[in-house]
Amino acid sequence: MPRTYRFECETLVAAPLEDVFEFFSKAENLEKLTPPSLRFHVVSALPIEMRPGARIQYRLRLFGIPFKWESEITVWEPLVRFCDVQIKGPYKKWEHEHSFQRDGERTLMKDVVDYAVPGWSIAPLVHALFVRWQVKHIFAYRGKVIGEMFGGT
Repeated sequence: MPRTYRFECETLVAAPLEDVFEFFSKAENLEKLTPPSLRFHVVSALPIEMRPGARIQYRLRLFGIPFKWESEITVWEPLVRFCDVQIKGPYKKWEHEHSFQRDGERTLMKDVVDYAVPGWSIAPLVHALFVRWQVKHIFAYRGKVIGEMFGGT
């Protein structure tokens, strides 16, 4: 069993819960939230009806290497949370819970990602040298874009 890592972050935005959740409920918006260096692109036909069992296919580059990624929505609770898991892709495991909470006129978003990296016996080294930084970078970029779109606090 590969070692699993956890990444958690919170983002507070100056926008109503309904607006923020609606934005995140559209798969095509993932491209706006991903650093351009990853060349992330949704290849599934759009729009996608978000629900448990919905699958979304993407293309991206990690460290210059092209990957196909397919995720499945496993939990869909509008205005509360949704979860996606990697079916195919660059990680040994990727489970991402997005949760949303009203904070007056603002919205608190929380992300929890449990992931494992390839690399067999050197996976901890791969994580320490490359993957941990990449995951932090992706979510930092996402937080910046969300703050610009919805107003940070």
